[in-house]
Amino acid sequence: MIEKPSETRDRYPHYIPLQTRWSDNDIYGHVNNVTYYSYFDTVVNCYLIEQGGLDIHSAAVIGVVVETMCNFRESIAYPEPLEAGLRVAKLGNSSVRFEIGIFRQGEDEAAAAGHFIHVFVDRSTDKPVPVPDQIRSALERLVVPPREA
Repeated sequence: MIEKPSETRDRYPHYIPLQTRWSDNDIYGHVNNVTYYSYFDTVVNCYLIEQGGLDIHSAAVIGVVVETMCNFRESIAYPEPLEAGLRVAKLGNSSVRFEIGIFRQGEDEAAAAGHFIHVFVDRSTDKPVPVPDQIRSALERLVVPPREA
């Protein structure tokens, strides 16, 4: 098995703080795998709202998740302050691939890393549409080229 290189803090241009919650832990004493997707959703949507001007309640165009993935490298548990790093790996006409790293506060290597692919759709028809200009402009600031082989 070929191990993927670790994801490091310098590969993500945007961060938000996250705090694990009591309910994040599962019976095994660590953050449950599905909770990481909540962290992913949080960093992506905070960015779209704050930097891209997305109005989640009434925007005519919204982003819907069509693919997700997460690699778990280390267990985290409540109570731990975390940071979620965000970058854009690919920006298409109507889609974007967000890549997210979940870091312990002050750590250089991600405890978990994955991606969300959003397709932007007309809210009323669910048909793909171009990424709105204001959101596209915000997403362009997060584009990070692939790692050199």
